[in-house]
Amino acid sequence: MKAFFLFFFLFFFSSSFSQDTIDFEAIDSLYREDQFYVGITYNFLNNKPDGVSQNSFSAGFTLGFLRDFPINKNRTFAIAPGLGLTYNNYKDNVVISESNNQISYNIVPSTDFDKNKLGLYFLDLPIEFRWRTSTFDSHKFWRVYTGVKLSYLLQSKSKFVSGPDTIKLSNNPDINKFHYGAYVSAGYNTFNVYAYYGLQDFFKNGNLNGKPLDLKTINIGLMFYIL
Repeated sequence: MKAFFLFFFLFFFSSSFSQDTIDFEAIDSLYREDQFYVGITYNFLNNKPDGVSQNSFSAGFTLGFLRDFPINKNRTFAIAPGLGLTYNNYKDNVVISESNNQISYNIVPSTDFDKNKLGLYFLDLPIEFRWRTSTFDSHKFWRVYTGVKLSYLLQSKSKFVSGPDTIKLSNNPDINKFHYGAYVSAGYNTFNVYAYYGLQDFFKNGNLNGKPLDLKTINIGLMFYIL
């Protein structure tokens, strides 16, 4: 009986994976580039008012998943919607404080404090148009992916530290809940350069020196795609 099952298993295994029974052309016509992505960025403040400057390293981290939908026969062009998370921080000299339910924004010299940071946590909905030179049997290829990203602010945190004094503020109501921007990612194999241009102001309310605080972001870094 054991010999029978062994014979049956070997026969089934060899038949299932025989070259004659696998339709490689069908596989080639159905493959997708569904991918997890991880990115790290340096974050620049754009449209800064006079006197506003960044200090230290403003970093960003993003991760998520993209579902690939090829749109041509060779599957070199595709549309890919996704879902992800992003954390961005911005280290500058704009102090955010609250008093009597009023939020204020003030510029202080960089030499007058130890730390000043704004951290933003987002849920992302990216959708991108893709060009690549991939095939079903190779994960090493050239790519240019470009798209737009809609982000919903999950939480904001600002922290100012100067000697023994600390000012913290969470979920600042002046910050826009919805953010959007355009991005491009290009490279070969796993490593790709990445750039994001924010089209929405950080703040829906907030004035600095009597003028609206119309800050936007530019994020530049590396993007890694994992099948």
